[in-house]
Amino acid sequence: MEMLDAVFVYQMHEIKELLWHQRVHSHEYGQFELHYFVSGYGTFSNGPKRYAIFPGALFITGGETLHSIEADVQESLTYYATLIQSPEEILLVSRLQEKNPLNIGTKWRFFFEEVRDKGLSPNSELRLSACHQILGLLYNLLAGTASEDPVEENVCLEKAIRYMQRHVFDKLTLEQIAGHVQLDASYFIRLFKKRMNTTPMKYYTNLQLEAARSLLACSNLSIKEIAAKLQFCSEFHFSKRFKQSTGLSPSMYRKTHLQLLGN
Repeated sequence: MEMLDAVFVYQMHEIKELLWHQRVHSHEYGQFELHYFVSGYGTFSNGPKRYAIFPGALFITGGETLHSIEADVQESLTYYATLIQSPEEILLVSRLQEKNPLNIGTKWRFFFEEVRDKGLSPNSELRLSACHQILGLLYNLLAGTASEDPVEENVCLEKAIRYMQRHVFDKLTLEQIAGHVQLDASYFIRLFKKRMNTTPMKYYTNLQLEAARSLLACSNLSIKEIAAKLQFCSEFHFSKRFKQSTGLSPSMYRKTHLQLLGN
């Protein structure tokens, strides 16, 4: 069992990005993919069937099943995608595919955030842990017992994250975010870090860098224009933070991903 990929797609709306995700494709035998939509609307094609995308929808796709995502430019889909290799789970995946889409609600954002972080970790035990978390979710869904109570803390954090997402092209301060959820800033930091394993402002910067990746791969904006759009103080500061996050300079990231899109 192995996690092959785990990605977070933030507000998919650029034309090239839409075309990339709308491509009809499949994976290899023994692999399966999960798409969990946090916001936006569109259409998900899975084999011969087409389904409406809505916030909180989970789609499960088995290997060799053709699938694609369609959305209008205005819809700005945000979702998590997780690709796992596990030939022994073919029957489980086949049974769950028949239940598409599973309406699990938007409260699973934190679960998929954790799975993504573990799945991309250099630590093999953490990557395996992420796979088992996904399998645990799938078996619970099959048994009809997957639930996560929307405790007050999670509702508060969900509200804060939605606020950060809506203002990713602005320059939010910690006080503005904490004020939006009506919490003291120091208490909000402790609450956020306990659940998300990072500070609110680091998370906000990561959201900005997610948006930057989308703009680099799917728009004609210059690196300087992207830095300004995301409210970085300079192109140099943006490039430095971007390379710290991705391991690539913005120009190299754009070159690499434009080649992928071209293929």
